[in-house]
Amino acid sequence: MVGRIKYQWKKLKKSNYIVIIGIISSFLIVGGFSYALFTSSAERKGSLNIVTGEIAATIESESLDRNHRITIKSGESKEITITLKNENGRDAKFNFWYEVAEGVNVSYDSTKDEPMGEEGEVIKNNGIKTYCLKIANNTDKDEVITFGSNGGLYNKKLAFPSGKKIVEGIIPIVSTENNMIKVVWNEASNNWVKADDNNWYDYDFGKWANAVTVTSATRSKYQSAANGTIVLMSDIETMWVYIPRYSYTIGSQDGTNYYGKKGVYLNSAPTQALPGEIDVKFIKKSEKELGSAQYKVAEKRSGWRTPDGFTFGTEEISGMWVGKFETSSSNPSAINGGANVTNLDAMIRPNITSWREIQPSTIAIVGRNITKSGNRYGFSADKMNSHAMKNSEWATIAYLSQSKYGKLGNRNYTGANKEIYQNKSNSYVVGCSYGAPSKGNTDYGCQYTYEKSLKGTGASTTGTIYGIYDMSGGAWEYMMGDYAPEGDKHSGFNTTYNSGYTGLLKDGTTITGRSFLEDKYYEFYTSSNLLIACNGKACTTQALNETINWYNDSAYMITSQGPWMMRGGYFDNDIRAGIFSLGDSYGHANGYGAFRLVLSIN
Repeated sequence: MVGRIKYQWKKLKKSNYIVIIGIISSFLIVGGFSYALFTSSAERKGSLNIVTGEIAATIESESLDRNHRITIKSGESKEITITLKNENGRDAKFNFWYEVAEGVNVSYDSTKDEPMGEEGEVIKNNGIKTYCLKIANNTDKDEVITFGSNGGLYNKKLAFPSGKKIVEGIIPIVSTENNMIKVVWNEASNNWVKADDNNWYDYDFGKWANAVTVTSATRSKYQSAANGTIVLMSDIETMWVYIPRYSYTIGSQDGTNYYGKKGVYLNSAPTQALPGEIDVKFIKKSEKELGSAQYKVAEKRSGWRTPDGFTFGTEEISGMWVGKFETSSSNPSAINGGANVTNLDAMIRPNITSWREIQPSTIAIVGRNITKSGNRYGFSADKMNSHAMKNSEWATIAYLSQSKYGKLGNRNYTGANKEIYQNKSNSYVVGCSYGAPSKGNTDYGCQYTYEKSLKGTGASTTGTIYGIYDMSGGAWEYMMGDYAPEGDKHSGFNTTYNSGYTGLLKDGTTITGRSFLEDKYYEFYTSSNLLIACNGKACTTQALNETINWYNDSAYMITSQGPWMMRGGYFDNDIRAGIFSLGDSYGHANGYGAFRLVLSIN
């Protein structure tokens, strides 16, 4: 209700004048909820009108009860619409918040609207703002979520209420190439089937988007096939998983060690050996945050940072498609699955041998060939940019896996089993799982194939069949990451053990070979000291110094002797293998070095 109080302002003493001003001032500082507006009366000289009341938004939604609440069952997600109306008779500023237990995620549809910031947004008199939200409950019990809004004067910054949460992450939008077939896993038939847009992916529950390319002879058949049609593995040539653009920040429970937060997904305090949750929020391509990537869990979340992997050259990208498995060749029965040649085509499929004994300079060519003119996969170069994986791109997968959207947030795994299970196949068969995290035993082989529930899928980045495999064990994976202090690119150790590129050797001499591609296809590190390895600074967003030795994974930074970066570990590594494992190599073609491919969307 709005009340009007009229004071007659006549012959007041100075002391009385001060008292009235103090009373009036008190109306101005009531936390953004109450207002006091002053008008002078034209009818009677010297009179003063004081208009007071409370600014509040009218919240309407068919999904909420009268107290603006909704109950979401365990494992359930809902999409709802909420409308805020300004019916206060004047322009005003509002913010929007929700309150719920940890483990329930609220995101917004960026194609329809954008939420207000913490400081609020002006809604004109009788104006309306609509939110299209998705609520997902990834906890083990039903949860009640409450929505609310604060209001205040249109020209004043609003304080965000303590203990409330702001809607900040978007519902990911996944883009594909026309000749990619969207797929989901059909448990009844144990096959991948053609997906429709409504059931294709749900990152809130570890269902990352998957797509495949098929042989040219079967492509038109699958493109015209009905949703639910089985996509035969014999027709699939490459399998891909989508990583949407996001920002992240790593929490510290004790204010000193940044091992992530305990949250609701870990049953013990985070340590280096068993780290906790990395906070992640999906964002639009137009957003790029440059915070510290750290915050104290006892305080408000802050430090949001967008990984370098979402910047490709000078272009910001909305996401990337990553090879679901280590890359194999079109002749997997060849020595080491393919060896150091460019006349074979890349295949990305489970249960075959990875492509090894290949130099980084050759790997780079194979990666670019995926989208070259006339390629067998149906990719167009103007839509997709294919390349061998860089370390920053590996890092985007690692952080997402260690978030509520990855295996860390999968409630089917507890304790040490939050770690991605190791591939201990000494035949380098991709997609294999030991059925447990990396261990020091010598029980090599393919104990579980990738589709076996929990034991096999536990080797993926989600703990489900929708994740990315072979990121712990199998073969080491070459990254396009090179040691280049003072801009001097290194090729390798000596004339026998090198990458095939023109560049420096350990003794300071230069070897002549292939020319490096454009710089956007590599990352160059200026020091073997992780604290200054990125042009004199720590390599934030690269899963290097931030996550060193997480899960007790190995950490050997590249040097002039071993100038090429490798990730993931080896099948016979013990606890040292893992998604945060870091190694160095001469850059030579060797039987333990594989690689992975990436598609950036132009």
